Formats: sequence, structure tokens, C-alpha cells
Amino acid sequence: MSLNKTKSWKVLLVSLAAAVSFSMLAACGNSADDNQAVATYKGGTITQKEFAMDQKIMKFLSPQQAQYLEIDAFKESILKQEVGFEYLASQATDEAKKQAEKEADTQIASIKEQLGDTYKKTLKDADVTEKDIRTYMERVLTVYQDMLLKVTDDQVVKEFEATKGDFTVATLRHVLIGLTDADNKERTSEEALKIAKEVKAKLDGGADFAAIAKEYSDDTGSKEAGGEYKDKAVGTYVEEFKKAAQTLPLNTISDPVETSYGYHIIKVESRTDKTFDQLTDEQKEGIKSSIVSKNLETFMEKDLEAIIENINLPKSSAAADETGTNSGTEATTAPSASPSASPSATDAAE
Repeated sequence: MSLNKTKSWKVLLVSLAAAVSFSMLAACGNSADDNQAVATYKGGTITQKEFAMDQKIMKFLSPQQAQYLEIDAFKESILKQEVGFEYLASQATDEAKKQAEKEADTQIASIKEQLGDTYKKTLKDADVTEKDIRTYMERVLTVYQDMLLKVTDDQVVKEFEATKGDFTVATLRHVLIGLTDADNKERTSEEALKIAKEVKAKLDGGADFAAIAKEYSDDTGSKEAGGEYKDKAVGTYVEEFKKAAQTLPLNTISDPVETSYGYHIIKVESRTDKTFDQLTDEQKEGIKSSIVSKNLETFMEKDLEAIIENINLPKSSAAADETGTNSGTEATTAPSASPSASPSATDAAE
């Protein structure tokens, strides 16, 4: 089962690139309008050429998102986000910029390792250079590092207290009756619920949970372990599953719990609360990243419009409806058209 933990911004960079850099299609080419400002804001402008370059970078980092580039509502929203990032980067401290340069080096090295011998060809095919990628990354990471440096210890403790249930560690077992079965055949919600109720009845009748999980569960991540997830922070699960893991009485069989994956029958075997002092350094850094995400989202939602002076974005030449469907191609889950820049607008964490 996929988890729903909040990624640190360092890990999130590729997804964030897709969320903050939707732009003009490369077909815009080197027209006479390349230097025309598509956005003007307090302290700067974004030209059509700059916006088109960011689109190329986005396609390089996250090509599966390219289908949304022809949706005008998304393009304008993402252009506004880009204004926000450029504005905030210009206000950042020198220390934040230095840290961003170091992190960009790490990210570039990671991309090179992943692409191996195809790295140079992939850059060429995308019509971008390593310098282009680095410039983009440094801009985004400068904003992150600047906000991160401003997070205080008191803020971290306060955020932990507000979300401490997410850090509770539980060992549990579950059976997932998915909306797709083991043979990749789709089930209706009603069909999945019917099977889930049958599973619960068997477990209530004394059947061995591990054996039932191996027979029925569609969760490949825990099926062979008898449905067990051992000593995991419950905040890593999707919301409905997390709530059950936090509140279900120990060693009882839950009613079917519906999530986006299907229906779960859950048994929590142990659950231990954590104090702030028991958190790992990684968990504390994760809290800092969460605070940064919220602060950035607040800026984008409440402060950005006052900074923008003019948006002059040409309409798309190709037809695309507002659902993300283009030329008969079925769309995947669409990114948010809201000016929010929180990680929740990006791809779900694995």
C-alpha cells in the first residue's frame, strides 16, 4: 500500500518542478515575442522566453505532466506561482543562496546517476542545458532554504504538538480489498465492499488474520507478511487509514475502512505515542519542511496577488478542455490549478 507521508522538499524537487513550472509549449519557438513580458510584478518581469524555458525544464523533470500545459487556467495559475518563487528568491539571504547551490549540486548528481549514459542525450532531446536545470533548481531551493532558516525551535515544537498523533508508532495488520483485483480486473466499490464484509465475517469467526491476508489482500506491500506493517508512524498512511490506526481499540477487527485504494479490514496490535524528545533528527527536519510548506502556501494564497502587477499570457493555440483531456488522450490526475504551492498539489508520495 502506498504511504501518504509528506516528502521533504529536497526529495520533492522533481515533483515540485512539475507543480510550479507549467508554462508555454515549446512550439512557441524563437518568435519575435520571446522577450515580451507575460508577467510583471514588483521588482521584475517574466518573459515569454523564460516561461517557455521553464516548461522545457518541467518536461525534462516530469514529462508525464506535459498534457496539462495547454490548459489556460493551469498556465495562468502556474505563472503566478513562478512570480512568487522569483520574488521570494530575490529577497532571500546569501546563506540561503549558498545552501541552495550545494543542494542543486546534489540534485544534479542524482539525475546524472539515474540517467547514466543517456544523460547528455536526454538533455539534448529536451533542448535544455545543465546550466538551465541548475538555474531553475537554485531558484526553487533558495526559497526553500530561506524559509527553512527562519523556522525557530519553538515553531517546530508547536507544530509537533499540533500533529503529534501522526508520530504515534503502531504495528498493525490489514486486508485490502482493492478496486482492482490480483488479475488487474476492476471492481466496483459495491463489489469490493461485499468482499470486505465477507473477510470481516471470517475474521470475527476466528480465522487467522495472516492466512486471510495472504488469501484475500490486494496490498502487495504487506500480503506476504500476513498483512503486517510493523512499527510504522501512523502519519505515513492515507487519512482514513491513519485515523483508524490512531483510534481503533487494540486487537479488534475493524469494520471496512474506505480509502482511495478500496476497503481495508484492520487490526492494530500495538500503538506507542512519541514525545518530542524521542523524535529522530529526520523527523524534526520533516516538521521543519512541513512548516515551510505551510508558510509558502500562505504566501501564495494571501500575499501573491498584491505583488503581481500584470499578467499577459497568450491563450493556447491547441484545443484542450478544462479537465485535462487533449486530443482524446485520457488524463491522469490533474495537478491543482490553485495558486497554492504546497506539496499536497504534487504527486502522492510513495
